[in-house]
Amino acid sequence: MTEKVKIVTLGCEKNLVDSEIMSGLIHERGYTLVDDKEEATVIVVNTCGFIDAAKEESVNTILDLADLKETANLKALVVSGCLTQRYKKELMNEMPEIDGIVGTGDFDKIGDIIDEALAGRKPILIGNPAFNYEKQLPRRMTTPRYTAYVKIAEGCDNACTFCSIPLMRGKFRSRSIESVVGEVRQLASQGVREISLIAQDSTNYGTDLYDGFMLPALLNKVAEVEGIEWVRLHYAYPGFFTDELIDVIANNPKVCKYIDMPLQHSEDSILKRMRRPGRQRDTRELVAKIRSRIPDVALRTSLIVGFPGETEEDFANLCEFVKEMRFDRLGVFAYSKEDDTPASRLPNQIPDDVKEYRATALMEIQREISREVIGKRIGQELNVLIERYDGRNDVYVGRSEFDAPDVDGEVFVTRCTAAIGEMQKVRITHSFEFDLSGEGIA
Repeated sequence: MTEKVKIVTLGCEKNLVDSEIMSGLIHERGYTLVDDKEEATVIVVNTCGFIDAAKEESVNTILDLADLKETANLKALVVSGCLTQRYKKELMNEMPEIDGIVGTGDFDKIGDIIDEALAGRKPILIGNPAFNYEKQLPRRMTTPRYTAYVKIAEGCDNACTFCSIPLMRGKFRSRSIESVVGEVRQLASQGVREISLIAQDSTNYGTDLYDGFMLPALLNKVAEVEGIEWVRLHYAYPGFFTDELIDVIANNPKVCKYIDMPLQHSEDSILKRMRRPGRQRDTRELVAKIRSRIPDVALRTSLIVGFPGETEEDFANLCEFVKEMRFDRLGVFAYSKEDDTPASRLPNQIPDDVKEYRATALMEIQREISREVIGKRIGQELNVLIERYDGRNDVYVGRSEFDAPDVDGEVFVTRCTAAIGEMQKVRITHSFEFDLSGEGIA
């Protein structure tokens, strides 16, 4: 009987890409991929280990799925991803339910790991976290057919004091332009219309392979691929945001006027302890420049509250900063004390209840800002990528170029003439807290 394999993916889109590659490799190996965990004889859990909440979710998921050995058809439980890269000894010593583990640099060996796990050998393959994405590997998409994520680099060299990514993903490594464009062409031939370029630090793209910052050139090359209508940029590190990059986003019609630029905080003393680039003045100047040269841009950022030593005054100043900057999209995270990071050893750690209170309070401020900012879209005509039909309300639902998949708002469309996966011109008539609605224009 052919073994049936299910992959469970936790964490970010970068993990999702790895799971899609593993799916392709498992399929090539002759195993059958299934969606139903009850049906599976092998389950691969691709874990996240970025913050405490993600680690807890990964461990709980592993334990829950292990029960299927008693209640369903499960023979082997394999664990991959960031958690295994950091905690291989702890996982194998403390979780006998696991039948094999593979790290972030070796997941292309997933077929061998499954073979050995089924044979009862408890394989462990955790090497250098430096996977080579230049390899031509099979990939089975799990996103809707019209949208896909493409990794342009892996790892990070920025050494932020709070971040464990270098421990799990290694040093920064760019893919070649030819490799990225080749993958985009393949995806376009399969019907993909929206490409989201991802990396831990996308603005540093190419500095390790070429002479200088090559993200602008890459964006233009990807936009040239026939069939691609939107190119979306994620995780733009503010320290490397060049004038040339601003020009490409402003002038290339296929590049979404959407910038995801994690800033982490506003206060200079905290940015210094975080080992982040520049200071608040630099941030303000950069945002002002972006908005002046890309007037319709949607800016998303993420902030950390409760970093060691963050005072009440620091937090109050951060709140005022958010009110002044009026970001279109904002994510807030309570600081998570991560093993083996410099910030975990800093004095004046903030109590959890204070961190959670600050995170909630800051999101309440952003909620009001979002309602006001999004209301300015009323009367505009936007291209909307149609994603589904809501039969209960008899409307189609999609996203504009100002909304990334899964994390941002949606647009509810009446009088829609486009099919799912196609673009519809929409006149915006109403706004809500995070979403819009409007009428399709023939």
